[in-house]
Amino acid sequence: MADPWLSIIGIGEDGPDGLTPASRAALGDAEIVFGGPRHLALAGVGARGRAWPVPFDPAPVLACRGRRVAVLASGDPFWHGAGGSLAAHLAPGDWRAFPVAGTFSLAAARLGWRIEETACLGLHAAPFGRLIAHLAPGARILCLMRDGAAVADLARWLAARGWGQTRLWVMEALGGPRERVRQATADAFASDCVAAPVTVALIAAGGRALPCSPGLPDTSYAHDGQITKAPVRALTLAALAPRRGELLWDLGAGSGSVSVEWCLAGGRALAIEARPDRAANIRVNAETFGQQGRLSVIEGRVPAALTGLPVADAVFIGGGLTEAVFAALWPRLRPGTRLVANAVTLETEALLAALHASHGGALMRIELARAAPLGGLRGWQAARPVVQWSVVA
Repeated sequence: MADPWLSIIGIGEDGPDGLTPASRAALGDAEIVFGGPRHLALAGVGARGRAWPVPFDPAPVLACRGRRVAVLASGDPFWHGAGGSLAAHLAPGDWRAFPVAGTFSLAAARLGWRIEETACLGLHAAPFGRLIAHLAPGARILCLMRDGAAVADLARWLAARGWGQTRLWVMEALGGPRERVRQATADAFASDCVAAPVTVALIAAGGRALPCSPGLPDTSYAHDGQITKAPVRALTLAALAPRRGELLWDLGAGSGSVSVEWCLAGGRALAIEARPDRAANIRVNAETFGQQGRLSVIEGRVPAALTGLPVADAVFIGGGLTEAVFAALWPRLRPGTRLVANAVTLETEALLAALHASHGGALMRIELARAAPLGGLRGWQAARPVVQWSVVA
C-alpha cells in the first residue's frame, strides 16, 4: 500500500473545492485521469482526461497498470460507483481511495433523515420494480435516478400502483452551486425540466405494502394453473430456507412463483421451464415484482438444461421428477445443497418415498382443505395432497 499506481477519487458537485489536500495531491500527480465527462469537467484535468467507454468497462484503466492513474467517481466511489468494479480486478496494494460524501449522505443531510433507517437504492441501473419490496406506508427511500426524465417516469409508476400520495423530493446537483430541491406528491408531479445528476427522496403513502412472509396470493401471479399454491409455496420456501445471495435452481418452474419469492428474500434464481408460454409468464412475474436481473429464465428440459449452470445452493422440483432426472441431478449437487421436491401423482410420490429411504432427509404429506359452499351450507373442500421430500446433499 506504500505506493499504489491507482488513485480512486470521489468528487462532488463542488468540484476541486470539496477535495481534501490528499485527494488534490493524488489528482495532481496522475498522468492519466479517467472519469465521466461531468467529473472530468468538474476537476478541470484538461488533456489528461479520458472519458469512460459506454457501456462502462474498467479495461482501459487496467491497461495502464504501472503508470500514475486517477479515477474520478461521484461521492463515495464504492457505493454504486466505479470503485467496486475496479477493485475486483486489483490487488490491495494497487490502489488507494479518497471518498467524499456521497449522494445518499448529502440527501439525508438535507432532509434530516437517519441513513440507517432509510432504504438507499440505485434506480439509475435497476428497474423501478426494485422498490416494491421497500414500499410501505411511511417508508423513507432514497433513489439515484438515471436522468431527469426518469423522475417523471417514477412518479407515474408510483401513482399507477396506488402510491400516488407518496411525497417526493426531487434533488438536483446536490452539494454544488446548481443545487435545487423541490417537493411534490407522485400523483401531482409536474414533469418540467429536471437536471442531472438527480436523486429522489420519498416517503411512501397511499398504497399497500407487500407482505414479508412467503406464500403470496396466487392472484398476484400470471399463470395458467401451473403454480405452487400459496400455502404449499410457504411450506416449500420454509424447507428451501432462502439466504441472502444464494442461488436457486427452480426446475420445471411453471409460473416461477417459488423463484420470485426466493428472490424477494434476497437470493438469485434460475427458473428452468420447457414451455415457452410458461417461460413468458415467469418473465412477467419477475417484472411485476421487480426481480429482473435476479431471476433468469432458461427455456429447456431437465436434465439437458442443467449443463453449464453455475453451482446451486438450493434446488426445487415442483413437478416432473423422474428417476432419470434425479440420477442426472444428484451428482451435480455440491455437499450442503438443499433439495426440495413436491409430488402430487402416485408415481412421483412412490419415487420420493424410495429416495427418502435411500438418501434420508424429511418426507412430509401436506393435506389442506378450504371451506366452500355445500348446498345452502358450507363444507370442507379438500385439495390434492402434496408429498414433499427435503434433503441436504
